[in-house]
Amino acid sequence: MIHTVLTLAGLALASLAPAGATVLSGENAGEAGKPPETVTRVADWIAASKDNGSLPYIIVDKTGAELFLFDAKGKALGEAPILIGLATGDDATPGVGGKNLEEIGPAERTTPAGRFLARFGLAAGKQRVLWVDYGTSVALHPVPKGTRKERRRQRLLSPAADDNRITFGCINVPLTFYSKNVRPLFRRKGGVVYILPDTKSLEEVFPRLRVQPFVNRGSFSR
Repeated sequence: MIHTVLTLAGLALASLAPAGATVLSGENAGEAGKPPETVTRVADWIAASKDNGSLPYIIVDKTGAELFLFDAKGKALGEAPILIGLATGDDATPGVGGKNLEEIGPAERTTPAGRFLARFGLAAGKQRVLWVDYGTSVALHPVPKGTRKERRRQRLLSPAADDNRITFGCINVPLTFYSKNVRPLFRRKGGVVYILPDTKSLEEVFPRLRVQPFVNRGSFSR
């Protein structure tokens, strides 16, 4: 999992880099600097169809445990590592949003896949979070301290993606990246969050992809 900053021209300039992300220049990024094909395909579809409307958007890659941030015009602004739900799966358990945390079993701690209209709102303790799916209590917010056993910050910083599954379903991001990049962009009108599946196919989660031709020179390289 490489934490890069990407622009539409494929360049990463330090002066434009979102805070909390590591910069790779066009010379040293190479193949490692490319996003996964699934992310590129969804980004191409969004850009071509303008599915996001006039809103900024985020693409969440659960498999790679990464988040990709775009402005309303489809410009790639950067990426960051994330923590996601403990359990593999693309559907929320019915009624999970009405349970207390201690009532949610390990198999129910999924980050659901799909297209979500996200807006800021209050959570427990009057903390403002970006609600991705209020009905299932899935929010995007900075990584909390958690327990010593959870080691959330260490998991976020590890180079592997397989240890980034630890949350109850929420999406945890680095504090600096959230504060200086996500929050200012989504604060006024919210935005769209596209969460890619880890068990279903892309077409099952995003049916319009079936009629959207794949474009090799996509949103990350134009």
